[in-house]
Amino acid sequence: MLNRRDFLATGLAAGTLGYSPAQAHQPKDTYVLPEEYLPREVKLKTMLPPGEIHVDPTKYALYWTLPDNRAIRYTVGIGRAGLYHSGSFYVGAKKEWPSWTPTPDMIKRNPAAYKKFADGMPGGINNPLGARALYLFAPGRGDTYLRIHGTNNPRTIGVAVSNGCARLVNDQIIEFYDRVPMKAKVVLYPKGDGLAVHS
Repeated sequence: MLNRRDFLATGLAAGTLGYSPAQAHQPKDTYVLPEEYLPREVKLKTMLPPGEIHVDPTKYALYWTLPDNRAIRYTVGIGRAGLYHSGSFYVGAKKEWPSWTPTPDMIKRNPAAYKKFADGMPGGINNPLGARALYLFAPGRGDTYLRIHGTNNPRTIGVAVSNGCARLVNDQIIEFYDRVPMKAKVVLYPKGDGLAVHS
C-alpha cells in the first residue's frame, strides 16, 4: 500500500506538488481528499491481465491492473442510482481538456441545469469533464456516452453523483490518462459486485 509519503515521492502525485491549472479556481477553504482516497497499490484476489480498468461502484473504486496480479486503486465518484451502467467497454477516444455537451436525456431530466449547454461547453477548469476524459465505447455501438473523467470538485469523490460516469480529481486523472492506451479494456461492475482485493 502506498502511504501519503510514498504517493508524493512517485509519479502518482504528478501535478500535486506545485501549481496546476486545477488549482487556479479552487476556493480558499480547499477540501483535502482523505488519505484513504489517495491512489494505492493493492493485491488482487481475482486473476486479471495487466493494462485493464475495472470499476467497482459499491466501493467507489477504480482499479488499473498491473503485472503480478496487482493494481493501482483510485477512489472515484460514480453515477447516481439509475444512471450507472455496468458492462464491458473499451477506450475509444481520449481527450485533454475536453469539451462537453449534455445528452438529450440529461436535458430532458433537468432542463434548468442543462438546456443552456445544449450546443456544448468548451473545455476548461469549470467543464464537468475536467482536465482529461476517456471515452467508453462498446463493440457494435461505438460511443456509449460514458466517460472516465476529471473534476475540480473533490467533494464528489467517493459518492454517487454523476450522470453515469466515473470521475477522479483532476490531478489524478492527468496522471491516469497517460497510463491508459487506446483500446484498453474497461469493465464497469454491477452495483453489489466487484473485485476482491487483499486488505
